[in-house]
Amino acid sequence: MSNMIHHHAQALVMARLAPTNDAGRDVRVLSERVINAQTDEINLMSQWLRERNKPVPVPDPSGKRMVMNGVEHEMQMPGMLSESQMKELTAARGKEFDRLFLQLMIQHHQGAVTMVKELLETRGAAIDETVFKVASDINVDQETEIRRMQTMLYNMLIAKPSQ
Repeated sequence: MSNMIHHHAQALVMARLAPTNDAGRDVRVLSERVINAQTDEINLMSQWLRERNKPVPVPDPSGKRMVMNGVEHEMQMPGMLSESQMKELTAARGKEFDRLFLQLMIQHHQGAVTMVKELLETRGAAIDETVFKVASDINVDQETEIRRMQTMLYNMLIAKPSQ
């Protein structure tokens, strides 16, 4: 839960760039969906931690902190953007922003899917009903959005514009 809070925090930073970086309508709509879904999930995961008297992390969008066996380590989580990728996305505008956003958010979402897969493959890790539900929902949502973004990117890069 703690690690996914940090992971989602970076997705929120990325998605909140859309309005200020002249994103196209489709990328703005997608960004709003990301913001809504992942904000709700952060709140749910934070509440789950509080209910178990576990520390609720301050979201770290850099994703350089990962909790393993209750100990915080400095390491990059799967799919997290590097500092240079974040700078490049922040500087991009218009169609270049849209292209880069889709590519990087696909990378980011694939990392979340990897994290969920690793959780579900860890014996006893998803016995808690809420953990299983959150992990399953994240998996389905991220996989669906990956397919949607791949289609958007394909249409942007490959498909010929209709005349």
